[in-house]
Amino acid sequence: MEIGKYSFDLENEPVIMGILNVTPDSFSDGGKWNDIDAALKHTEQMMMDGAKIIDVGGESTRPGYTLIPDEEEIHRVIPVIDEIKKRFDVCVSLDTYKTNVARAGIEAGIDMVNDVWGFKWGAQDMAALVAKTGVAVCVMHNRDNTIYDSYVEDVMLDLKESIDMAHLAGVQDSQIILDPGVGFGKDYQQNLVIIQKVDKLKELGYPILLGTSRKSVIGLTLDVDKNERMAGTVATTVMGYERGCRIFRVHDVKENYQAVMMTKAVMESGLS
Repeated sequence: MEIGKYSFDLENEPVIMGILNVTPDSFSDGGKWNDIDAALKHTEQMMMDGAKIIDVGGESTRPGYTLIPDEEEIHRVIPVIDEIKKRFDVCVSLDTYKTNVARAGIEAGIDMVNDVWGFKWGAQDMAALVAKTGVAVCVMHNRDNTIYDSYVEDVMLDLKESIDMAHLAGVQDSQIILDPGVGFGKDYQQNLVIIQKVDKLKELGYPILLGTSRKSVIGLTLDVDKNERMAGTVATTVMGYERGCRIFRVHDVKENYQAVMMTKAVMESGLS
């Protein structure tokens, strides 16, 4: 898959996407990287640890998050994106569901939009922007409730709706990545099930991104706080790779990179 000028073999190679939150209120690392120098140092470290994509986010989407104006989000992310693109040769994703913010990010040189509402937010014009500009897009499953008739099938249908919106706007299949949306529009048990059944999404025909890093499903399962969820995250990364996911959005880059590369080596060993 081509993401900007970067080519990824998502059939065979796992890709780590490092999370760079430039927010004061992210659930996990709010305020740590919203200084440009700190953000750049963290970006460099994540690249050294194995990240091939840096996902910049300017608004927290944790449960109960505060919606901020487009202008404020743009003010947070664009200076950081500008500096990353000047200093590093790395693929950059922008974590936003707002068309105006995505447009500003594309003008600043981002390679991908990471849309947690899968084209379904607000005026629903994100798909048109993606089609017009040709950037890659991660289409995440989300909804504003946790009521399903047939859970996994309904997740698939919701994602198909997003894909149909993409096609209607002119987005090419080669631009699309899917995300099951762990932690979004799902209760605790539903989050566990979608991790277990994530291989079903492969039936839709697109690369799969898995984002479980430090999320509440891990904290609830292991009875640990947000600072003690790395091991649980690594476990889900390994399970996700075994089930066909190829991009992993994580805070702890080195540990997840090493775990997924070890998993890959064992799976490809050819021993019987």
